[in-house]
Amino acid sequence: MLDPITARLLRNSGHQGSIVLMYHSMTPGTATPSWRYAVSRKNFCAQLDLLKSEGWQTYRLDQLIQQPLPPRSVVITFDDGYQDNFVAFEELIRRNMTASWFIVSRDIGEQTRWRDPGTTQARLLNASQLRDMHAAGIEIGAHSHRHLRLPECDDETLATELSVSKSTLEELLATPINSMAYPYGAYDERVITATRAAGYLAACTTRTGWALAGQDALQIRRLSIYAQDKLGDFARKLTFADNEGTWRNLLRYARHRVIERISKAIGPT
Repeated sequence: MLDPITARLLRNSGHQGSIVLMYHSMTPGTATPSWRYAVSRKNFCAQLDLLKSEGWQTYRLDQLIQQPLPPRSVVITFDDGYQDNFVAFEELIRRNMTASWFIVSRDIGEQTRWRDPGTTQARLLNASQLRDMHAAGIEIGAHSHRHLRLPECDDETLATELSVSKSTLEELLATPINSMAYPYGAYDERVITATRAAGYLAACTTRTGWALAGQDALQIRRLSIYAQDKLGDFARKLTFADNEGTWRNLLRYARHRVIERISKAIGPT
């Protein structure tokens, strides 16, 4: 259940633009995961049910860039493609919802080979699972070939990371792959140019805000969903299009609204 203030804010939200949510991993049960970028199955299901009950519609990233979406539109995305994501896919299908997945192509069906502080190796979704997800209407996109920080790559490596991930998934699924997410959210103008040259039409960052606030489909903004997010935090993230879903952000919003109303009441000086 949401507190009355958050519930009211959420009822009036979703008209400023579409929102893209970013997930990574899912853990079974109800316990809060130790990794910040994982969510429990219980919390994920509660978030999906809240979206559904409040009238939010889910879309894929490829749909987001094709035409303006109606109010209360949300794109759910998963980065990396961990094996535990298949449960998330099943929960989405159970609710007649859709999403976009971004896959590290080198490690399909295998243990991850990139290393990040605070994370452990985990197996990725296999080819059969990706085909099942694609057949069910889920968008499969790229997340580079080896999960490298793309701005740190030389030109040849950058082009390879983008093209090999695209071609690997296209061969696997027999469909064009037009969307991707930058690993670590790391990108610059050179990466954007290379991404466009590789044939991608959309790319996700980790910058916050309304999805197409910058009107550039290769710099789509997303909100990160964290392990510790309670349902109220999640609802406030939707309201403000910001990673900060705490009460502190709500107070900043309230202060801004008060100042705005006072200014209108006083009029120009």
